[in-house]
Amino acid sequence: MDANAVAQYLKNHPEFFEQYAELISQINIPSPHGDKAISITERQIIVLRDKTKQLETKLAELIRFGEENDAIGDKVHELAVALAAATDLPTVLRSIYAHLGGAFAVPHVIVRLWAGNGTGVEFTPADDSIRDAVAAIKHPYCGPSAGQETADWFGERGGHVRSMAQVPLRRGLETFGVLALASEEAHRFYPEMGTLYLERIGEMAAAALGRVID
Repeated sequence: MDANAVAQYLKNHPEFFEQYAELISQINIPSPHGDKAISITERQIIVLRDKTKQLETKLAELIRFGEENDAIGDKVHELAVALAAATDLPTVLRSIYAHLGGAFAVPHVIVRLWAGNGTGVEFTPADDSIRDAVAAIKHPYCGPSAGQETADWFGERGGHVRSMAQVPLRRGLETFGVLALASEEAHRFYPEMGTLYLERIGEMAAAALGRVID
């Protein structure tokens, strides 16, 4: 009888340990933390302790994620309040730049609009290729800045940014601009990151901008 057959037999016949209870205290097995032999009971205690440590580590990780999400949620709420209170285009733009560059600590933030008749840098004409690419984005783009035409908007800084996010600004089905975020850190914006908060920020910014542009 091989080891697998023995293991299967014991699983199928748990009454074995009732009939031969003394074996539990007589059998010694290798310790997972050394060369000495220990009893089955001691081994069970070690296994339970290891599992407890793993659960504690996982719980601490979940708590940390929860705290981080709470902090982000607070920042999004503060931005939403500022945008709701803004009554003109300059105030809306200041709110976007101040909150994303301040509370969210995004090094480079740019808004580009291809609707309205403003004269600010935000209304600098964008190439059709960029407008078409942004319109085709279903979810915010997050990833390397290399190969992204919008990276050129950062001027001299564009040569140093390594990752970026592009968030479409929409009114209904119309895409009327983009919110571009960039960082010198390669992993600040990466393809696998969640985009829920970016989507919400984009929706709030689009609603506020759409309310005040001509």
